[in-house]
Amino acid sequence: MKQLLQWTIIIPILAWILFFSGLIPDSNLFQTLASLLLILSVMSAVHHSEIIAHRVGEPYGTIILAVAITVIEVSIIISLMFSGGEETISLARDTVYSATMLILNGIVGLSLFIGGMKHHEQTFSKHSVTIVLVSLISIIVFTLVVPTFTESVHGSFYSTPQLIFASLVCLIIYGFFLFAQTSRHREYFLSAEDNQTENTTVISNKMLLTSLVFLLLSLGIVVLLAKTLSPKIESIIISYNLPVTLVGVVIAAIILLPEGIAAINAAKKNRLQTSLNLSLGSALASIGLTIPSVAIVCIIYDMKIILGLEIKSIILLALSVFTVMLSLNSGRANLVYGVVLLINLFAFIFLIIYP
Repeated sequence: MKQLLQWTIIIPILAWILFFSGLIPDSNLFQTLASLLLILSVMSAVHHSEIIAHRVGEPYGTIILAVAITVIEVSIIISLMFSGGEETISLARDTVYSATMLILNGIVGLSLFIGGMKHHEQTFSKHSVTIVLVSLISIIVFTLVVPTFTESVHGSFYSTPQLIFASLVCLIIYGFFLFAQTSRHREYFLSAEDNQTENTTVISNKMLLTSLVFLLLSLGIVVLLAKTLSPKIESIIISYNLPVTLVGVVIAAIILLPEGIAAINAAKKNRLQTSLNLSLGSALASIGLTIPSVAIVCIIYDMKIILGLEIKSIILLALSVFTVMLSLNSGRANLVYGVVLLINLFAFIFLIIYP
């Protein structure tokens, strides 16, 4: 009974009640309350993800959080594509691109910067990072770059055979990445702290199940409240004469908050390996699961989907990936790498505002 009265249990329930009440769109008071509950639900999700990670061990804990957020994100994208019609043909591309830029530059950048400020220099397994980046680069190129230059269909589209091929590539690469992370090369993704503390905290089956359920509830309401509040966010952005495309970046940032906070907290505790497992693994899951899922829906219902990025976006994405590669190729990190990645993030946002 005491466990059910914890704030990490009560807050998501209150948030779901407010969401289904239908009071949010028409009231500034309830919109403010929804924003507060959204932030607290993010903190609740982080708390439950840490409990699950303690019980199942690394890297399984980070995988559960990354995949859970991605699955919920995919469901929202697909629902919006059905309701939005032709206006949403680039929604999957824009969401994945924004999420990837925010993860590579924002979450990784902040983790390296804050970890470097507190611990001077941090170490991690460069073998694990190499596996993730090799997988990520291949998926990024096949899904977001190649469609811009194909000739079968005019525009930044894939033909149906090409879309099937790209989806299979994503699933195969992500599947073998998970195989390496959880089985064949699991030791690459573990830090000394993981080995020392793996069994020090006893988590009961009841606590594990409760945390798993409320992790999903917390993540679900974070995404739904973010979408519900998006008209208000859009009106605020327009009132400052900012481009509407910035709304998508803000929504993506809100959805990524649980992963971001968990990764930054890990870096602060000098667990950079866990932080990188979560951030880079999330980027890989975001593309590797989102694109095939959306592609299947588009093929079945004969819907168009734009995947190829514009040249400017390709350059910024390449810069981000290249900077991450150079920053993490030695197995040691410091705050300078974080500063450069954060500057990349500011450039990404700046060029949205001033294209």
